[in-house]
Amino acid sequence: MEALHVYDTTLRDGAQQEGLNLSVSDKLAIAGLLDELRVDFIEGGWPGANPKDTEFFERAKHELTLEHATLAAFGSTRRAGSSAAEDQLVQALLEAGTSVVCLVAKSHVRHVEEALRTTLEENLEMIRDTVSHLVAQGRRVFLDAEHFFDGWHLDRDYALRVVRTAHEAGAEVVVLCDTNGGMLPHQVEQVVTDVIASTGARVGAHCHNDTGCAAANSVAAVRAGATHVQGTVNGYGERTGNADLLTVAANLQFKLGLDALEPDAFRQAMPIAHAISEVTNVPAYSRQPYVGASAFAHKAGLHASALKVDPDLYQHMDPSLVGNGMRTLVSDMAGRASIELKAREAGLDVASRPEVVASVLAEVKALELQGWTFDAADASVELMLRRTLEPGCTDYFEVESWRVITEASGSGEAISEATVKLHADGRRTVATGEGNGPVNALDHALRQAIAVAYPEIEKLELIDFKVRILDASHGSDAVTRVLIETSDGETSWNTIGVAANIIEASWRALVDGLVHGLIRQGVPIR
Repeated sequence: MEALHVYDTTLRDGAQQEGLNLSVSDKLAIAGLLDELRVDFIEGGWPGANPKDTEFFERAKHELTLEHATLAAFGSTRRAGSSAAEDQLVQALLEAGTSVVCLVAKSHVRHVEEALRTTLEENLEMIRDTVSHLVAQGRRVFLDAEHFFDGWHLDRDYALRVVRTAHEAGAEVVVLCDTNGGMLPHQVEQVVTDVIASTGARVGAHCHNDTGCAAANSVAAVRAGATHVQGTVNGYGERTGNADLLTVAANLQFKLGLDALEPDAFRQAMPIAHAISEVTNVPAYSRQPYVGASAFAHKAGLHASALKVDPDLYQHMDPSLVGNGMRTLVSDMAGRASIELKAREAGLDVASRPEVVASVLAEVKALELQGWTFDAADASVELMLRRTLEPGCTDYFEVESWRVITEASGSGEAISEATVKLHADGRRTVATGEGNGPVNALDHALRQAIAVAYPEIEKLELIDFKVRILDASHGSDAVTRVLIETSDGETSWNTIGVAANIIEASWRALVDGLVHGLIRQGVPIR
């Protein structure tokens, strides 16, 4: 068997999910997390098709350093009646500068004639011309055969001609797409077996989840001989989503014994999945296989005695292999390793301080019951550890009070003004800031107040702000979770705040973000 390709399309196909809108900065951040997961390929988007994706590839050339994954650009075959060398969108694929290009092509006769509005022979020539042109330009080419499974059932001979044409033109992989998501595993296995036997091409699978079988269909394709699987983290995608890439990869690795992802990368699967969830602002699904918060959760009762004897009696694998952990209502040990790991990453020694680990773990658990989550807020956990290890070590200033006023003019334009009073370096400072919203105003006022004692604060910048309602059934009275990302121009970190008042939650995350920034710079308390 050839080496298995794990190909992520979160940034392109996943971004088509209803309500999901990624900025270019979001896409760059997610790409970095996917690289940590050590997927083989990251599909960045469709350069030339929209300004956002074009900007992503331009910025990626200078801002994205991938250590493990290969960035791929997505596009379509040339237009009918033209040539690949003259097609502007094909040229945009070359200008994206990626070593891999993934083309989409029609493989369903009705789609060719009714959607593409061209002849079956011209569609084959479009595939041949575009693939061979890109290969001649030194690109590795994958071809997504759109609506392939439905097309195979309608006209098997033509669907196979599409695969042969792409393969003979130099496509490294021909990816069979269940675009409508209507297949079942036995159908996928039948089609993949036939395609490989009939064409000799290297085959991949791209499955959608409309029957709830996307992950199972992807595994079935590999069992039938496919050596390339596509999917999205957390199963993002239009309608019911794409195959959840982590579920597929874990099934291939832990159930079939194949090398999908490196073991060390798999141990980061849950934190990375949840970190991506925070970037997309799509709530993490607690019952998600392998990486969901409830994937290895057990209630006390009938399970309790068995769990004490052997936890594996009630779970199908060791959850630590995917970065998760067993949770029970009676377990006071779950999570200790995570706290110790965070301490080690921050350069803090807790080996001889078990009471510190226990205290922080208890605080984390208590806060999680109130809606806090620390999967994507490592800076907040580090601050907890520091405050427990050395009380007062983060007390750069003492806040006396803060307030925000928002005033709207008759035209409807609203301006916020914030006042912050604090003590730092033996002085009392009062600062006022204006902003286009209450959090922006608070940010300006807090910076002005801190800068009197700590001018180093000028290097820090709030670069992302996300809000999530935790109990939506309460409407405007709901508890709010705020995640803030702060940067010093070189790296960034995330802090969290939770409160019934959205401004209070924002304030907590904002203060911790700036304090953490001062610590990172090695600024002493004055």
